[in-house]
Amino acid sequence: MKFQRLTLFASIVLTAVVLMVVYIFDNVKHEFSDTDQQFFLTVGISSVLMLLINYFIIDFLLNFYGKRQIRKISTILPGDIIHDDEQSLNFQELGERVSEMSQKKTTEIDTMKEMETYRKEYIGNVSHEMKTPLFSIQGYVETLMDGGIENLNIRDKYLDRIDKSVERLLNIVKDLDMINQFESGEITLNKSDFDINLLVREIIDLLDLEAEKKSAKVSLHTTTNQLMVTADKQKISQVLINLISNAIHYSNREEAKITVNTAVLKNKVLVEVEDNGMGIKPEALPRIFERFYRVESSRNRKDGGSGLGLAIVKHILEAHHQNIKVESVYLEGTKFSFLLDRAI
Repeated sequence: MKFQRLTLFASIVLTAVVLMVVYIFDNVKHEFSDTDQQFFLTVGISSVLMLLINYFIIDFLLNFYGKRQIRKISTILPGDIIHDDEQSLNFQELGERVSEMSQKKTTEIDTMKEMETYRKEYIGNVSHEMKTPLFSIQGYVETLMDGGIENLNIRDKYLDRIDKSVERLLNIVKDLDMINQFESGEITLNKSDFDINLLVREIIDLLDLEAEKKSAKVSLHTTTNQLMVTADKQKISQVLINLISNAIHYSNREEAKITVNTAVLKNKVLVEVEDNGMGIKPEALPRIFERFYRVESSRNRKDGGSGLGLAIVKHILEAHHQNIKVESVYLEGTKFSFLLDRAI
């Protein structure tokens, strides 16, 4: 439509210019009366004929050379940009499609930049996490080689620290391997029916010593004594261990309380891990499931965590087609919650 208006406008302008030249030329050679009807009739008919001729000539030239230019452009554009029928494609449509392609490429470039930034941060985080235990091992080994091994107290203490640092390295590698397997779809779930309440009680007993050291009390609140779910028991156990262990480590209160709540929601079972700890700042909430992200720098690497716990929790629940939700009020507490399929 735009090119038709352009063709018509160009035809009118060209016709007006030609008529003006003819009129001026004839006025020089002959003298016409202003009331000469024959002159105006001739000019009128000539104008219409010239306008039509100019319109068709310009339209033909635009279409002929325009299509040639479109074909030239098509040789450097992706195949999905060019219409299947080249005759039905005009400059306007081509421009719109090139604009769409440009926006798509801009989005892809922005995504690639984000991925590159993430890659750099990821590599930096991995190297930083591994650097701490490696340097510790190196320092202890050098001390032992320099004569410390002769002192039994130093030897035993440093060997114990080396063992813990090696264990920390192995945990980081195992967690990274697990996340990579989840993302590549290599891990399969071994689902079975089990009592989620019984599993929670077992994990509370397992983490009892850890809770004692932090003066934290962990308890289970449930609507029924037995609550059967269908899931991968070993991996849900890992989810609960990570969430409860995190709650214990963040319990910086004299009377720290961690409560695991379970309840039935139609054909689902709701599981909540709630604490009255320090909470999480609002700006940190969107990032807590990122690899190696730590809510606060005060909780440093001396705790021995890999920094991958919540990332693993997220992947395990996504493999179960469920989401992990978090609610937190800074300085008051945090609650993580997720759903599992109820066993029929």
